[in-house]
Amino acid sequence: MSNKNVFDSLWRAPAIRIGRFTVLLTAALTFLPCVYLYLVHGAFPSMTVAMKSWAMIISMFGAFYIVEPVSYFPILGLTGTYISFLTGNIGNLRVPCSAVAQDVVGVEPGTPEAEIISTLGLTGSVVTNLFFVTLAALAGTALLAAFPPAIALAFKKYTVAAIFGAVFGQFALKYPVLAIPGIAIPLGLYWSGIGFFTQTWVVIVMSIFGTIAIGRLLYVKKLI
Repeated sequence: MSNKNVFDSLWRAPAIRIGRFTVLLTAALTFLPCVYLYLVHGAFPSMTVAMKSWAMIISMFGAFYIVEPVSYFPILGLTGTYISFLTGNIGNLRVPCSAVAQDVVGVEPGTPEAEIISTLGLTGSVVTNLFFVTLAALAGTALLAAFPPAIALAFKKYTVAAIFGAVFGQFALKYPVLAIPGIAIPLGLYWSGIGFFTQTWVVIVMSIFGTIAIGRLLYVKKLI
């Protein structure tokens, strides 16, 4: 039996089995508040209202159902994808933690070794996240109130942007050629002033797949 078959048997198969069960169970449990409201208070929307609400959500976030799993999978790996979509905070926490863990250990992205390291890094991020989220829930407001107003405002407005900037800088150092289309495509779309091309989901889709296409072209021509 080859190493790939051994890895698939010992790691991927159990990961898929456990991942499918936990994700589907969590999806089902999200309906518990609705069930409680219906059983205890008799509150339940009509099917027309429910479908209109669902259509609004699809129009706003539908593209992310495809974009996020496709774009994050090369970094997170199979098991990391299940963990990340189960626990949330993917772009601003799970992806950076996975990328940093793989970079520190020095594994090649996309390999079985990278998937194992990614899973360990993500597991650590979940445990740490639970601790600090609990701490923030208990003392976060008091801590922010203790900071000078300018620093508290900076935490609220720029934390996510700073994390994405750090992740971009990390990968730009490793793949400087790909950093050019990676920053040029979204800036070009944003500055184009054309309404459709400035929508968030369009910028994300075209930036991700545009950079992938350019990277593939450069790889075929042996330029990277």
